[in-house]
Amino acid sequence: MSCPICAKPTDKKYRPFCSKRCADIDLAKWVSGSYAVPSTDPEDIEEAIEAAERARQEETRH
Repeated sequence: MSCPICAKPTDKKYRPFCSKRCADIDLAKWVSGSYAVPSTDPEDIEEAIEAAERARQEETRH
């Protein structure tokens, strides 16, 4: 099995990654939203817009 980030052989300690560095890179992609499944469902789009507007309003209050 190879590391999904750099394709080196995996390390049992960090499986499926080869190192803590590649595991951290993967985690950062999840946290930043780089890993996302796009949706064309209008309800999902509306909900996302409303959530973004609520988050923006919360930021302006603080």
